[in-house]
Amino acid sequence: MSTSTNHSVQYENFEWIDFCNPKQSELEAIAHQYQLDYYQIADSLEAGHLPKFEQTEKYHFLILRGLTDNIRKGDTTIHELSNKVAFFYNSDRIITIHRFAFEFLQPSERSFKSTDEVLIHFIQSMAKTYWSHLENLDEQIGKAEKNIFLRDYSKVYMKDLYYFRTQTRITKKLLHIVQSVVHQIVVAPEYKSALQDINDQLLQLTLSYDEVLENANNAMNMFMSVNALKSNEVVKLLTIFSAFFLPLTFIAGIYGMNFKHMPELEWVEGYYLVLAVMLLVAVVIFYWFKRRRIL
Repeated sequence: MSTSTNHSVQYENFEWIDFCNPKQSELEAIAHQYQLDYYQIADSLEAGHLPKFEQTEKYHFLILRGLTDNIRKGDTTIHELSNKVAFFYNSDRIITIHRFAFEFLQPSERSFKSTDEVLIHFIQSMAKTYWSHLENLDEQIGKAEKNIFLRDYSKVYMKDLYYFRTQTRITKKLLHIVQSVVHQIVVAPEYKSALQDINDQLLQLTLSYDEVLENANNAMNMFMSVNALKSNEVVKLLTIFSAFFLPLTFIAGIYGMNFKHMPELEWVEGYYLVLAVMLLVAVVIFYWFKRRRIL
């Protein structure tokens, strides 16, 4: 986990203050210094807290989640897939509180005219984190489908398809929540069009993740179907071998009993005659399989 850091940037009309992984004592100091609700600040660092938006008389409170840069194959929960940022903002100040560092929350030389403008910038940056993960999932699922169709089963694992599908499904649900929260955000009239543009991006992201989720489901179904077909082919092969050897084993068993009064045992050509009968049985079975298109 990163150490506690904070910085502030003074713009012409407002101030931006950022707190990264503050300690308990620092949270209390932040709440007292800026007259913020302590429980809202505690929510901002709660590991699994979902996005939300609240209004108070003095400021607006917003929590959003952005996807992490180092998502691992086995990550399947919102806490593992994403990190959150809390925003406390009014016309004079915007305060960001988060547990993990985000690149777009680092100070830059870009100038902003208002807290609404910098908030829009942060939300757009968080939305972009979903695109890179979407492209990676789509690429991995596409490779899995290709290997399935080419029957290269050694490169495809059921658990990988499960993780791809689960990550896509969880991220899609998270996007739905983010989208509903962004609809509630209050900004000045001149920034409503920019906020609507973000909503359009989130809608496009949701539709794209829905398509990738469908591809993941199709890949999993194809994998199970192909493996079932492979198992059926093995069973079919074993059945064919059994059909050939069962009558031959029966004949061998009859003449392997060595009873004293078996007349065929005294025949000079008995051995060769039994071999011929066994060969004839095998040819008849083979011909029958051919006619039935089993072979």
